[in-house]
Amino acid sequence: MRGMRRLLLLLILAATLATGGCSLSAARIQKADAVVALTVDRQSTCAQPDHCALPSVLVDAALEANAASTPDKPVHVATLLEDGETALAARVNLIRAARQTIDVQTYIWEQDDAGKLVLDELIAAARRGVRVRILADQLFSFRDPGLLAVLARASDNIEIRLYNPTFYSARTPPLEFAAGIVCCFFHFNQRMHNKLIVIDDLIGITGGRNYEDRYFDWDPAFDYVDRDVMVGGPAAKAMGASFDQFWVHKRAVPLTHLRDVNSELVADTDDLKRWAPPTYDNPERVTELLEHAEDAGWVDERLVRATLRLNRVEYLSDLPGKTDDPKRREARTLTRHIMGLVRNAKSEIVLQTPYLVMSKPAKKIFSNLHKQPDPPRVVVSTNSLASTDAFAVYAMSYKHRKRYLIDYGFEIYELKPHPANADRDALEGPTTDIITPPINRPVGSGGGDRRPTRAERSRAAGTSGPSESAGFLSAGRRYGPGARHRPAPLLTEGVRFGLHAKSIVVDDTFAMVGTHNFDPRSDHYNTESGVIIYDKRFSDRLRGSIMQDTEPGNAWVIGPRQKTIPVLSEINEFIGDVSERLPFFDLWPFRYATSYDLKPGCIPMRWTDPKFFECYEPVGDFPEVDVSLKMIYTRMITAFGSASSGIL
Repeated sequence: MRGMRRLLLLLILAATLATGGCSLSAARIQKADAVVALTVDRQSTCAQPDHCALPSVLVDAALEANAASTPDKPVHVATLLEDGETALAARVNLIRAARQTIDVQTYIWEQDDAGKLVLDELIAAARRGVRVRILADQLFSFRDPGLLAVLARASDNIEIRLYNPTFYSARTPPLEFAAGIVCCFFHFNQRMHNKLIVIDDLIGITGGRNYEDRYFDWDPAFDYVDRDVMVGGPAAKAMGASFDQFWVHKRAVPLTHLRDVNSELVADTDDLKRWAPPTYDNPERVTELLEHAEDAGWVDERLVRATLRLNRVEYLSDLPGKTDDPKRREARTLTRHIMGLVRNAKSEIVLQTPYLVMSKPAKKIFSNLHKQPDPPRVVVSTNSLASTDAFAVYAMSYKHRKRYLIDYGFEIYELKPHPANADRDALEGPTTDIITPPINRPVGSGGGDRRPTRAERSRAAGTSGPSESAGFLSAGRRYGPGARHRPAPLLTEGVRFGLHAKSIVVDDTFAMVGTHNFDPRSDHYNTESGVIIYDKRFSDRLRGSIMQDTEPGNAWVIGPRQKTIPVLSEINEFIGDVSERLPFFDLWPFRYATSYDLKPGCIPMRWTDPKFFECYEPVGDFPEVDVSLKMIYTRMITAFGSASSGIL
């Protein structure tokens, strides 16, 4: 009986959404707007024309690039932001240097230390006179109507909108979430995956990072290996123009139009809640980062020395409401551009993506490339089951390993959960991960001497011349810090790292850093953005960064199983091929490929090398994961199938 009631309520909610019955009346919106106008904090902390902007060598470099640019020959400055601390400090530095405008676009905004710090910095900028606009995807951002009611009145210079809110609400409880799927799946499923911050239309940052501790190496249990790029010069104007397109789109909804936030505003007229300085879980760490952001020497060492002066740079973004008119060429601008670059590859493609699940167009492109007489080398850096926090997506990648190796010629390297080049900053605090006795690992499995961190590599480059799972199905698990995407338990201890960077280098001549995961969701559902840089020096640096993540101390190699018993091996492979083609129930447990680690005394080589089996030893399909094969396969069989890859 209780189940029938829930089903009936679900259907009623779905019908209400379908008829638009959840939007607020104009009178209700006007009432909340009036409350905001009367109670907004109008304090000003600066009366100077430049709004008390702090000096910044990063902004100065962008100004110089703009001044040197001509219509025929633009000039840009670009910096790879590899480690979390540098990426966060760069944002704070730019926010404090803003004179006129700050535009921020993101997929996730969590209320942990990183999220609160950036929000507090933006409010401080607004109170000194800078116009601040924040556009965040509704499903994974804020999710607290009371907080948003406070932010709506934090300053008369700050405005926040949520993209594609479900039922015109800031928070989506599970029942409304399910109703949104039943009612209008394609509308609900289209999310804004863009990440962007633009300062004065002069300099901006885009890439994989959202506003949550784990994107900046601040999570004590699980952190992301991620990447941004900071670009100053004419391309920043394109960033600002793209933000404007999203800002005025019908799916970007002001806070007073949201039912739950509107109710908070209308009810909170006597006991006003004001924005107060945040309380941090680790205040010493926050203080240290703020000091670094204003330390000219630190900024010079970490950022300026790693900056390249170059010419051709393009910022590309899909259009908002991507699924409204999918046949419109401009709707999938970034996706189409990436496909064109890959299709024309001649010698090498180096790809880094958290989720190795290919769309149909991508499969066709890679298949055609591999059929060429002299096909380009394709290197793929991605997650292992031990490192990912998106089990569903990994299951689809695992399912098609043979196709990736044989039909496309991929060289696949899966990140270890404790890579040797892990960032020291992330390893400094205590861990809240499950502590289990470490297993005896072979040489090259992540132990031993640590390689230089990403920050150290960036500084070295400068002296010599940067899961979210993108799928909406994770939303039901995202109601509290750290609740989203619980990774598989490990046999090893310590802070775990998962890959989140999205980058590609083609033929060592041009490179892309952005938000595109190179999967069906990014192709067809989510809006994506990225920077494409046509410069060999930049491409070499990005390629070097990705390739280091494929080294034996950082990743396992995926290769075919050695055929020890000819007849049985052939029968096993045949049954595995049949099972792989089943859309839902892929039952056969013995797969064509498995994970390998380098043996002591050997040098790294490709899986196609005749001596591969002499120098690599198999470590199982799911190394370092403390879960039985029976449980893993049961979850795959019951939950996932190839037909759902575009949704996941």
